[in-house]
Amino acid sequence: MRIIAGTLRSRTLEAPGGLATRPTSDRLRETLFNVLAPRIRDAAFLDLYAGSGAVGLEALSRGAARVSFVERAPAALKALRANLEKLGVRTGFALDTGGVGPFLRKARGGPFDVVFLDPPWDAADEYAATLGLLGGAGGGLLAEGALVIAEHRRKEKLADRYGALQRTRLLEQGDAALSFYAAGESGDPE
Repeated sequence: MRIIAGTLRSRTLEAPGGLATRPTSDRLRETLFNVLAPRIRDAAFLDLYAGSGAVGLEALSRGAARVSFVERAPAALKALRANLEKLGVRTGFALDTGGVGPFLRKARGGPFDVVFLDPPWDAADEYAATLGLLGGAGGGLLAEGALVIAEHRRKEKLADRYGALQRTRLLEQGDAALSFYAAGESGDPE
């Protein structure tokens, strides 16, 4: 794994050992940030289920004003901290070592312009719970015009709407997919 572009371009990243964490591939990160390019500079970025921190670190490298990482798995935290140290990133980020649910319910650190979530693929219920919180009670974390992106298995179908979040785009690449959600008014989609 490496940083694709920006001030930290081509720097390599550590990944946690084992199969519990599945890092976002370089190719999928490149696709994601090609879509995000017009809105990443000076953005407040929230990286949920951050793992090694590759996505949030890519955001910092490309000019995000600040990144909040939320991760609680010990092996992933070790890799994330090692990557921050290795890259010399000492400012512009916050690290929350609690769970995603408690973080969203406390609505800390917002508002965020971009939210990325990539829970373990085998924890399908985490998608509905997290997107439901972001589209409901945790929506106070979202800046006006915020974008929420969920990385998931291509064969895992996410809902088109979670409260105030409406899917606006679906990109599929290999076994993975990216669902893009924008905040709007809650209710049934027309």
